[in-house]
Amino acid sequence: MNLLAEEPAASATPAAILDRQGLRESSARTYARWLPIVPVRATGMVIEGADGRSYLDCLSGAGTLALGHNHPVVVEALHAVLRRGAPLHALDIATPEKDDFVSALLDVMPAELRHRSRVHFCGPSGSDAVEAAIKLTHTATGRRGLLAFTGAYHGMTLGSLAATGATGPKERVPGIAADVTRLPFPYAYRCPFGIGGAASGRLGAGYVERILDDPSAGVVSPAAMLVEPVQGEGGVIAAPDDWMREMRRITSERGIPLIVDEVQTGVGRTGAMWAIEHSGVTPDVLVLSKAIGGSLPLAVLLYSEDLDVWAPGAHTGTFRGCTLAIAAGAATLRFVAAEELPARAADVGERITASLRQLARATDCIGDVRGRGLMIGLEFVAPDSAPDVAGARPAAPALAQRVRAEALGRGLIVELGGRHDAVVRLLPPLTISDEQADSVVERLAGAIVAARRTLVAGAA
Repeated sequence: MNLLAEEPAASATPAAILDRQGLRESSARTYARWLPIVPVRATGMVIEGADGRSYLDCLSGAGTLALGHNHPVVVEALHAVLRRGAPLHALDIATPEKDDFVSALLDVMPAELRHRSRVHFCGPSGSDAVEAAIKLTHTATGRRGLLAFTGAYHGMTLGSLAATGATGPKERVPGIAADVTRLPFPYAYRCPFGIGGAASGRLGAGYVERILDDPSAGVVSPAAMLVEPVQGEGGVIAAPDDWMREMRRITSERGIPLIVDEVQTGVGRTGAMWAIEHSGVTPDVLVLSKAIGGSLPLAVLLYSEDLDVWAPGAHTGTFRGCTLAIAAGAATLRFVAAEELPARAADVGERITASLRQLARATDCIGDVRGRGLMIGLEFVAPDSAPDVAGARPAAPALAQRVRAEALGRGLIVELGGRHDAVVRLLPPLTISDEQADSVVERLAGAIVAARRTLVAGAA
């Protein structure tokens, strides 16, 4: 008996599917609200919708698809597991596939992490891995409290949401961030100190050090500091390397474990295999998910063996032993390293960013173009409004939304983020071709011109 339909039912038209989703699924839907397509096939960077249209995917599963959709290396890894008849679900039991994944992961780690770390498999989401990191450091230090940063995004479960900067999701969850001390993240364009530029990082580092040493600052001795080397959902804001090194020095000198969240930045995305390599920082805990599963759900922690004080069962998860994800992840890690895709991401990212900066100079509605590797953001601003003391104009979320919609109409999928969702974000796969990179810039440029024209006409 074949329980899988060979052909979609007559009622499975794109419009019918979208209508049923609206009726049956949660009001918490996000991407589905602005991306009214029904993908049926995907290869590399290209998605084909049920309506027959094709799209260049600069969302990549929010950074999950390092190699794009259905890469042959990933597909073969999945087929190999199925051909062997390996158990698809193994909890945290040792399997050949898991052993191979851990070897592949450690092989591409900086030496300081490779030789002194323990690996913990979490539930298969970045949020759960962040929860595990928070729990681990609280257990190991015996302290409470967490240092986190403005603009941060760490997930939607209670602990990870408490550390997240956005206030909207937390407004109806009383007391969620009671033990979180919020620190200023260096943001050159919208400097928290109102001065902008490189001084933002220097002032921020000094502020962190002073507040930790001030007995009247109200900060209890924290269990950890949690930081992203590049804030993705926060608007593609890369932490300066000097600032990252200062955070490592400050935490080391005070015995505070440093947790680095590389859920989105890992596996070559920023132009290095791991974003911490840009600064040379060695964290006490490294949080990984998204791309390490080769497009399937997987999350792990790497942490210093000095912190390995957990009792058996201290942090578990039913789906931490998904053999397909583990095999796909190992294949992806090895392919990214062998093909030198981090360097490719750096080169193509710089090429795209340079083109977008040239575009920004020709328009008055892009306040900043920034990023690292193939994490790229364009911040849209209100051109007719006065700038603040640091020279930044007010965010223009309506314009950013219009650009996203115009891009989709041109067959380009992009996402928004940052303050007020005014930053258009690009997260193409590391396998993007030169021709596709040029097409992304061309389609985005056309979307910006059309969006600007539409809003000007609407205001007239």
